[in-house]
Amino acid sequence: MQRWDRVEAFIEVVRLGTFSAAANHLKVSTSHISRLVSQLENQLGIQLLYRTTRQIRLTDAGALYMEHCQHLFDGLKDAEQALSELQAKPRGLLKLTSATTFGERYIAPLVNEFQCLHPDLEVYMHFTNRPVELIEEGFDIAIRMGVLKDSSLIARRLCDRREYIVGSQDYFRQTPPPHTLAELGQHRCLVGSRPNWLFDSNGQRREVRVESCWTGNSGPALLDAALKGLGLAQLPDYYVAPHLASGELIAVLEPFQHHDTAVWAVYPRHRHLSPKIRQLVDYLVANMSRVLPNTPSL
Repeated sequence: MQRWDRVEAFIEVVRLGTFSAAANHLKVSTSHISRLVSQLENQLGIQLLYRTTRQIRLTDAGALYMEHCQHLFDGLKDAEQALSELQAKPRGLLKLTSATTFGERYIAPLVNEFQCLHPDLEVYMHFTNRPVELIEEGFDIAIRMGVLKDSSLIARRLCDRREYIVGSQDYFRQTPPPHTLAELGQHRCLVGSRPNWLFDSNGQRREVRVESCWTGNSGPALLDAALKGLGLAQLPDYYVAPHLASGELIAVLEPFQHHDTAVWAVYPRHRHLSPKIRQLVDYLVANMSRVLPNTPSL
């Protein structure tokens, strides 16, 4: 502890420029600061400061020692700040963006619950299916689907996300179900905002471009088209779970189902993550399974 007191005195003298300023900052006497610095020099066996009646300046050894000690004290301040923020309550404006349907159905209710627990928090939620530039557009958190691209953002996995190829019973009365990916060319395919369908073939990710007889950028509209027997569609579990359970939709091509997808909360990499971001993401991770529908096992 004596060494830390001496190092702190030395750092404040260098930072503030005089012994008296360092003494005022640390709320001790000037003579005490002078004594601590002298004890540090004696302990190290080397002079750290040149002292004159008008100013002080660092020796070469002092400059080197200051550089290393500054990192130690910065780290200590960071640790204290992190503990302080760990206990702090979420407050201020939090901006979140998410894909429309998933966000409206599952993210918004959880965010609303979280805001009820933290009334000092303001929330802005933006739902869109277009890619959002998180930092450039000023959002704190984005909810993203599927396989993430390499990024400088931090990602927390909220839940699994499974893609199903589905068709209605009426559709399969007219057209036999496909058993291989090559047979997709014989089917009417309904395509959403992504032109390629994602599969797993012999353990490898494979994207298949399908010929579309119906195209739209709305998941609910795509689901409705599949339910009405217009063709096959690839849709995530949270769309099709109740319809698979009821038998309205039938899943096909199960051996080729791609499993390496998920729903993620992503946010910028900060040295100090604000309580509103950290605690909301923790809340989403802890409660996501509670609001999602159960998907029948295939």
